[in-house]
This record gives sequence, C-alpha cells and structure tokens, in this order.
Amino acid sequence: MRVLIATRHLSIVGGVETYLRAVLPRLRDYGFDLAVLAEHGEPSGGVVSGVPGVPVWLAGAGAIAEVERWVPDVVYAHGLGDPNLEAALADRFPTVLYAHNYQGTCVSGTKCQTRPEFAPCARVLGPGCLAAYLPRGCGGRNPVTMLSLYRSQRRSRSNLGRYRAVLVASAHMAAEFRRHGAPEDRLRLVPLFPPDAVPDPKPPESRQRSDRVLFVGRVTVQKGLRHLIEAVPIASARIGRPLTLVVAGDGPDRGAAESEAKRHGVPVEFLGWVDSARRTGEMRGADVLLVPSVWPEPFGLVGVEAGCVGLPAVGYATGGIPDWLSPGVSGESAPGERPDPKELAAALVRALSSEKHLQRLRVGAREMAARFTPEAHLAQLIDVFHAVSHAGRLAATGAK
Repeated sequence: MRVLIATRHLSIVGGVETYLRAVLPRLRDYGFDLAVLAEHGEPSGGVVSGVPGVPVWLAGAGAIAEVERWVPDVVYAHGLGDPNLEAALADRFPTVLYAHNYQGTCVSGTKCQTRPEFAPCARVLGPGCLAAYLPRGCGGRNPVTMLSLYRSQRRSRSNLGRYRAVLVASAHMAAEFRRHGAPEDRLRLVPLFPPDAVPDPKPPESRQRSDRVLFVGRVTVQKGLRHLIEAVPIASARIGRPLTLVVAGDGPDRGAAESEAKRHGVPVEFLGWVDSARRTGEMRGADVLLVPSVWPEPFGLVGVEAGCVGLPAVGYATGGIPDWLSPGVSGESAPGERPDPKELAAALVRALSSEKHLQRLRVGAREMAARFTPEAHLAQLIDVFHAVSHAGRLAATGAK
C-alpha cells in the first residue's frame, strides 16, 4: 500500500514532526511504500531521517500532479497550513486526518480565554468567536489578523466532511471534533505514544523523596508555569518541607516566571532546554511531574513520558490530560474549568501526603504509560489505512 504523508514542516519544529519521525520508519517496516508532501523545509533529514530514499515534494506548482503520478492509496494528513491544499488532496485521494491540535475549531488554535481569567473555551467555531476574540483575550490584539485566521479556520472546518477518517489522541479531542461536524462513523480515537521512551521493565522501587518537583515544556503563559510558582509555596507550607521547582524548558514567558519566583520566594532551577537523557534523569530524580496547563492540552504526552520512569503527575484536569492522569492512580489533579493555583497546590499536597501514597502513584504512573505503546498505535492506524483504502477502491469502481 502507498501512503502519502502530508504535513507542514519537514524539519523538526514540534510534536507533529517528532511523531512523524517516529512513525515513518515503523510504517516502512510494516511494508508500506511512503512519500511525503510538505509545505516547508529541506527535503532531507527531519521527519524523513529514518526513511532515506522516500519521494519528497514541496507544496507548490506541480506538486499535486507529482502526487497523482505516484498514485497514493491513502493520504495521511497532519493539518496543513493551506486549507485549499488540504481540500485538493482529500477530493482526489482517500485521506485520513490526524487532528493533533485545534485547527478548524478555534480562531487562535488555543481553545482558551485569558480574560477575565484563564479558562478553556467550549465555543463552537462560528461568528460568535469574532465577538469574543478581543474582549476575552482569545489571541492577539490585531483585528485584521483575527479575521484572516478566522477565514482560514472556517475553511479547515469545512474540510472535515472530506476526510475518510479523522483521528484524535484523546476523548476530549473526539468530543471537540464531533461538535465541529466530523462524521461520527469516521471519528477514531488513536492515542499517541512517547517516541523516545518505553516504560521501565520493572515497577519503581520505593525511594526517599527528593522534594524536587519538575516542569517540562515550553514556557508560555498557556502552560501555566506562573500558576505553578504560586502553588508551590502553598504546598510547601502545608507539608512542612520546602519544595524545589525544576524547570526544564524555555520560552517567551520565562522572564516573567523568573520574576514571579523571586517575588514568591520559590526555590527554582531554570535549566533551559535539555536533551532527552538529561530530561529522563530529571524525571528519575523528581517526586512529581507538574502539568499546570491552563489551556486544554489536546493530549499532554509529557505525562506519559514521565510515567515511563515511574514519575506521577499533578496538573489541571483540562483537555486530554484526564485520559492518562487518573487521580489517586497515576497522579493527582485539580479542576480545570477555572484553573486555580490553590486547587493545584491541594493536588500537589495530596500526591506528597505520604511515602506510601507517593509510591502507589509511581507504580500507577508506570502502569498507565505501558498502555501507550507504538505497537498499539500502529495497529489502530494500519486498520484505518486498510479500511479507508478498501472503501476508496470500492468507490472508484462503483461497487456496492
């Protein structure tokens, strides 16, 4: 079977590309012929680094004709920036969309309002979004940009009916795309897996607490690090021990977060971006992973990565996080409808309430992570490819 991967970037710029770099060699190992159509990047390295020799085309004049000559059985799309190109592919070939994010469901793509306070947004994309965008702080402050984004997102939403299948990583994302018109019989829950981590072969052994709590990720307002900085001293006071916050990541909100940490007197180590080995080492040395996202994470893969080494998580129950963060089992959570640092602190206190409870959470986190494997993901994905390809052949021949 021939599968065309359609994506924005060939270079590794985020989670989508990291996912593709991990999936493409596995698909080739299963015997699939692969090609890639991308909107940006150099046609070597990046997402195709593990599959040398695959055909690669950059979007532009003649790209669709090249794809038509290659004759894919299935197009596996990952949210192109040009909705017209998305439509062109889906109209010509059986196409499967993996909805990694909120493209087609939100003007800014964050599904989050910032005024009067941070709160996930449950609005269905439509004209009402334009009325709420500026006063509720849904994105930037430029109305021209707002209108341009809105038109593009509406076009992406209109494409949902063209896809033979729409795949999502979490129950939350399934509900979101269902509300936005993805046909129920084409919607599939296909959870992600951590590309660079596997669960430890043995359950974690009981160990002495380090009183280190870890944040991993891009330091943006939506990731909630400043909520965390407010929550940590509250939790420290309640458990009677100082907690050190370790931040592995960087981003535009780092300066403000550093100032907040000084103001609250929080012991904090800003590591900047670290490689996977250092990240794993920090996970092994911490008591909990903190996931204080104030926007609805589509999945929150970092929690599964932490679970691979027996590190439980504490975070807001937003978006896809409840799919892997089970209170009292793989970590502890705070309500996500109106994120509140005091509630986050209470969840952190629960996680660290006793050595016995923390050890149960470590074991539960590892057991949780063991469910999210590349084998399980590929099995579901390949089933979808075969079903879509078969339906496409029937449609092409006019068979019943």
